Amino acid sequence: MPDRVEDILMGEETLFKDITVFNPDYIPENFLHRESQMEALALCLRPALKGGKPVNSVVIGSPATGKTTAIHKIFEMVERKSQKVATAYVNCQLYNTRFNIFAQIYKQLFGFLPAGTGVPFSRIYGEIMKKLSNEKKALVVALDDVNHLFYHKNANQILYDILRAYEVFPGVRTGVFAIISDIEFRFLLDKNVSSVFIPQEVMFQTYTWQEMRDILNERVKSGFYPSVVPDEILDEIVDVTSSTGDLRVGIDLLRTSGNFAEADASKTIAKKHLDKALHDIGSQSIQNTLDNLSADERELLRVLVQRGDDNPTAGDLYNTLKEYRSLSYASFDRVLKKLEFMRIIDTKFTGKGKRGNSRLILLRFDSKELGKWLD
Repeated sequence: MPDRVEDILMGEETLFKDITVFNPDYIPENFLHRESQMEALALCLRPALKGGKPVNSVVIGSPATGKTTAIHKIFEMVERKSQKVATAYVNCQLYNTRFNIFAQIYKQLFGFLPAGTGVPFSRIYGEIMKKLSNEKKALVVALDDVNHLFYHKNANQILYDILRAYEVFPGVRTGVFAIISDIEFRFLLDKNVSSVFIPQEVMFQTYTWQEMRDILNERVKSGFYPSVVPDEILDEIVDVTSSTGDLRVGIDLLRTSGNFAEADASKTIAKKHLDKALHDIGSQSIQNTLDNLSADERELLRVLVQRGDDNPTAGDLYNTLKEYRSLSYASFDRVLKKLEFMRIIDTKFTGKGKRGNSRLILLRFDSKELGKWLD
């Protein structure tokens, strides 16, 4: 056993030409099937390049549809080609307080973080805006997973601070790209913010099977040596990825099955390596999805799982849910739409119910498997 472990750790032969291609933060040079979205983002930035105010945008789409990559690509392009626009990207899962958000903006403008203690917010805010004013630069801030700011009840204040900076610092031009996977975002702004936000919506649809194959094949060509991934293995990975709607699943499967093949001293990825990778990744994918659900969303899903595979109508499911949780039908309907948007459930209209078309609710995951992760 020790010799086998040492062989795995120290073996020099590898199937990977560049294993970083499969890292979560990898930005592909050839960004496929998002031309129209990149053009829309460019149009939002164009006024700032000409001395005007950037157009605010809501970048919306389910997870792993290229939203964050598109932002990084367009920001890199702007910073490289123009001195008139400063950009800042903030992951709101990691930074969700007013101070931390602006500390990240400060870091990306000045190259270093402000002092961690004893520095008032007003000083950091003022230095950011004075720098923009002095350099006559517009600022575009991308707030990724902006829904986390709403969970912490400070989204409106942060958006207000950015978008209304011109009231305190005349001439400063600011804009926000709000990146979100939650279709409820547009309903959560107060009037003071919504009156200045008025965003252009840029929709990132779920990739088709062929688009996923093109993207994953590009990763194969960049990350592996030739002939490591047979076409039939790639097609099976694309099938699994398409069924989840999450491109990250396919990227993880390529990396993990490649690791298993390498440990076997195999020159190609075989079916047994993919099967082992599928077992390892499947459970983690479900857990990551559930971790992003609210209490209401988890409770509805729990009730649906308890019903097994009977595919209830929306009305029946709502009546069952009311026994556990006080929720209006409008709120229930929004939760259903969120779960469908995240590809956890499907809905199917069938015939006429008592109040119109009746919707069947179908789980996309095995109910027993899902139940284990909800416990």
